[in-house]
Amino acid sequence: MMRGPRWLQIVAAATVAILSLCAPEATAQTSPAERTFHVSKKTIEKVLKQLQPAISGHLPTLEGFVLAGEHPLTQYQRAFYQCNVHVNETSAGSVVRVSANVTAWYKDTSAAHSGYQLLKSNGRLEADLLDQLADQLSSISGPAPAASQEKPAAAAEPKISGSSDLPIVSVPLPAAPDKSDVFSPSTSTAAESAQSRSFTESKPADKKSVDLRIELSGLEDAVRNQSRPKNLVAVKKSGTPVVATASLSGKTLFMADAQDEFELLDYNSDWVHVRISGLSRGWIWRTSLEMPEGISDVPKSVASAAPAAADLFQVSREEMAPFPGDWAPLRGKSVKIISVQKIREDEKGGGASAKLEFAKALLDQSYDELAKSPDLAGLVLIFDSSDGGMIAATLPTIRKWKAGSLSDAAMWHQCYFDPPETFTISSAATGR
Repeated sequence: MMRGPRWLQIVAAATVAILSLCAPEATAQTSPAERTFHVSKKTIEKVLKQLQPAISGHLPTLEGFVLAGEHPLTQYQRAFYQCNVHVNETSAGSVVRVSANVTAWYKDTSAAHSGYQLLKSNGRLEADLLDQLADQLSSISGPAPAASQEKPAAAAEPKISGSSDLPIVSVPLPAAPDKSDVFSPSTSTAAESAQSRSFTESKPADKKSVDLRIELSGLEDAVRNQSRPKNLVAVKKSGTPVVATASLSGKTLFMADAQDEFELLDYNSDWVHVRISGLSRGWIWRTSLEMPEGISDVPKSVASAAPAAADLFQVSREEMAPFPGDWAPLRGKSVKIISVQKIREDEKGGGASAKLEFAKALLDQSYDELAKSPDLAGLVLIFDSSDGGMIAATLPTIRKWKAGSLSDAAMWHQCYFDPPETFTISSAATGR
């Protein structure tokens, strides 16, 4: 099953592949990265405010961003990073130090061992932020000399291995304005001369390496500037069923985890049609999902169904008896049977949605009695009408639902319906 958009996974995978080609022997940087800029601390802090979106956020993948630990990175979900930035103004300029904290949810086979863990950054996040800061400062004060931005060799900033073989290309600098927070012309001229000599004396760069680094830069920009698609739905609770058809009796494909995201294809008042991966599709009960902005998780018709259902049905009889069906979980066991009638047979609105809402109320009201009766294995609701039917639920299922570990949809998918079509809701995704 794919978690999140396919294109983002492709970009992330390509980034990692190109990194491995460009720097097969790269070593991870675990210490904070720093760089010196010949501008005032006030100017840097102003630019950092504009870069707030790049200082923290979600990571599309952990590959290429953190050091390998004791667990495979594929066992982590919902990665998030936070960069800590410190600016110290010195006589040589403003020193910017960046360190990144990466956290992710570790999913173990044992729930007791699952939880959020802190992972070590490999320096890429820090280097990206410093690069963006340098770009923003250049747009304010003109291109900055590379030598003035780099740390001393003894404490070099994180970079991709192999980049030292590339020539340093010098760009003529315009005269800088006479301000205290920009580069001085004399410093720029000296730096340009040193860069020009370095470029003249360096050997020609390997064309393949240059092409790969250009492609890598483009991919990193795509990941950095990507925005979260607006047509994703997120699962509210773990154990939510994804079914093959828009029906409570539909085949369960798998149980989704909390915060699993799927692309929304279509929806109606009860069901949401989602893309699982590739050509694979499924249906999820609407109230089990966090819908995109502007779309309510619970449509008005569903929100107002409960009081309407109470006006449509009434309990006509209650009794304790053997289960009147052939469902394996309750076969031959004693159950509580509640017979339900329509208050008015010709009343409109007594369809599947109203029956399920009334059934939920009866399950909730009857649980305490069932829990205190050791001889009762479940509850059976029989709707006595021309379009009636039977709903059966076991005591363990009702208990989990009452405790909140099962959503309404997950609970219904563990119940028995006879005949199933009587309780089928919105079999087609129409009527948005």
